[in-house]
Amino acid sequence: MNDELSMHASVALLNNTHTAHFESGAPLLLRRGDTGTIVMTYGDGAFEVEFADRSGRTYALVTLSADQLLALHDAPERASA
Repeated sequence: MNDELSMHASVALLNNTHTAHFESGAPLLLRRGDTGTIVMTYGDGAFEVEFADRSGRTYALVTLSADQLLALHDAPERASA
């Protein structure tokens, strides 16, 4: 699954995650299923994920491990017979 996680990949959270609002620092709870975009990959297998509202404004920027993320796909993959 880790090979599916790369820069600009769309991902969903697998668990609720406590963090702080990107600008205000106010406590924020990201819920399982919230979607974000990988904006940085680290050599230790961690990923910086940006969560933004519908207007494109970032509300959270969180470092997460691969086991906290599910890669999302926007097109089906052909199955081999």
